[in-house]
Amino acid sequence: MSKKSHFVEIRIPSELGYEKMAMKLAGAVAQKMGFASDRIEDLKTAVAEACLNAMEHGNQLDASTQVLVLLNIDDDRLAIDVKDEGRGGAPPERFPEPDLHRKTLRHMGIYIIRNLVDEAGFVEPDLGKGNQFRMVIHLQR
Repeated sequence: MSKKSHFVEIRIPSELGYEKMAMKLAGAVAQKMGFASDRIEDLKTAVAEACLNAMEHGNQLDASTQVLVLLNIDDDRLAIDVKDEGRGGAPPERFPEPDLHRKTLRHMGIYIIRNLVDEAGFVEPDLGKGNQFRMVIHLQR
């Protein structure tokens, strides 16, 4: 018999440093669900990066805007949506593979996230405005 899904959300201002609150919340939820410590660390990194992208690109680092982080907790997976207010416009349609030979990590956020979680990508925003990025990590017992 499957349990009912649970939701946890946090709203953070688009100010650098607040992404750590979302990262810690996601880590605590993943730990409670029974994820392995290495998967928890991957998830925390992915959540922080997604929040930073939402702050910088989606909300243009406007401190009057917020980023909503919504955690959807199921028996065997954790889905995390990161929503911005879309002041920076729509996200690009595609993200080319980065040149890993360059000595900069700039513009590698989506690449990093996709390599840390099981599923990741932009989805149609629930509220019809802004940008919504979804990450999913599956629990392997």
